[in-house]
Formats: sequence, C-alpha cells, structure tokens
Amino acid sequence: MAGLDDTLNALMTIDGAQAVALVDYESGMLLGEAGSGMDMEVAAAGNTEVIRAKMKTAASLNLNDTIEDILISLGKAYHILRPVSRKKGLFLYLVLDRNKSNLALARRKVQDVEAELAL
Repeated sequence: MAGLDDTLNALMTIDGAQAVALVDYESGMLLGEAGSGMDMEVAAAGNTEVIRAKMKTAASLNLNDTIEDILISLGKAYHILRPVSRKKGLFLYLVLDRNKSNLALARRKVQDVEAELAL
C-alpha cells in the first residue's frame, strides 16, 4: 500500500505526466498535488463537476456499474479522472502531454497506482 505522496510521485513517472492530484469530489477540495503548469485548485474544482455529473447520470440510468475512468482529450493534453474504488468521494486526476504519452499505458498505470493507494 502506498501513501498519498508515493501515489502522486508514482503517477508523475508516467511518460508525459505534467500534473497530478487527489481530489475530494464531495467538496471539490484538492487533497494533494504534484507537477506544474496548471492551477490544480481550479482544475480540481472544475473536474469535480464532471465527476459529479457523470455519477448522477449513471445513477439516473440505473446502470448498476462503476466508472473506471473518464478521459478528456484536448488538442495538446489528455486528462484522466479515475474515481478511487476503495474510498468513495475521491478521484485521481492526471494531466498528460499528448505528444509525450502513451494513453493506454498511462491508463493502466493509473489503475495500478490507484489499487495501491492507502488512505
């Protein structure tokens, strides 16, 4: 099991990683961050709304399934939002440089790191 700093540092080793965070989507509060190039407080608050909307939609549709991750593809970056399965209300947020990253490998690494997170 890995603590918060170890988790954030492990995510920053992903090729193309620019910034990472652990966010509480109940409050929108940033619990930890690493990297640079973006105001993670603003990004955390905005992506909290994305997570909340998708959770609400899934519940409204009675999907009876879990969200593994949400991918936002921009022209220069990928943003991966992954709810923490063992701790309801939290998600990992990773920003990748699109030209320097392998999306499939990054998603797999986020999954592996999330599984090791201990809070």
